[in-house]
Amino acid sequence: MQGQGHAQPVQRPPHDAVLVLLRVVFVALGVFSAGFLAWAMMLRLAVVTRRSVDFGLLVTVMAADILSVVLLASEPGEEVHTPGGYLGITLLFGGLLATVVYYLAADVRHFQRRREAYAAAYGYPPPVSPYTTTTTPLGAQPPHTPPPHTVPPVSRPPLAQPPIPAPPQRPAPARIEQVRAELDELSDYLRKHDGRDEGGR
Repeated sequence: MQGQGHAQPVQRPPHDAVLVLLRVVFVALGVFSAGFLAWAMMLRLAVVTRRSVDFGLLVTVMAADILSVVLLASEPGEEVHTPGGYLGITLLFGGLLATVVYYLAADVRHFQRRREAYAAAYGYPPPVSPYTTTTTPLGAQPPHTPPPHTVPPVSRPPLAQPPIPAPPQRPAPARIEQVRAELDELSDYLRKHDGRDEGGR
């Protein structure tokens, strides 16, 4: 009496406008904070995908942000002019760039897979991605195909077509004729019957 149970229903992915808005907000948060909040993108990605790789990258981005803050805070004065300060800036902006690129690519890929899984689960045809194209690699030449040879049209006299005969008139089915005859009889009977009642009164 123990079976496999019911499979979890595939959740419908959010609307594309919502996803684009969230991507813009999280990327803007990282960029406008000069990279100090770049970990927020990775936090969202790790929570959404629930992959251990993304949680590991979240920890890595947070560690890089903390290290860059420590390196920049250890600068004497307000100007950056030591190798540690330059390393902190490079780590901050390089980490921001890498985080933005990875976040956008992984988020788009994740929701594309969810959309395909939803479509497959409920019988919709898989969507065609507008970003896939068929290209030939550099150095590889497509096979040469000669241009098609066209033969000039030859004028021919029009062929005489026999006239299409009109469909023959079929006689009405016997049942219709029988009903028509019965209605005529009924009409005659009613006329006779109505004439007798009016005369007797």
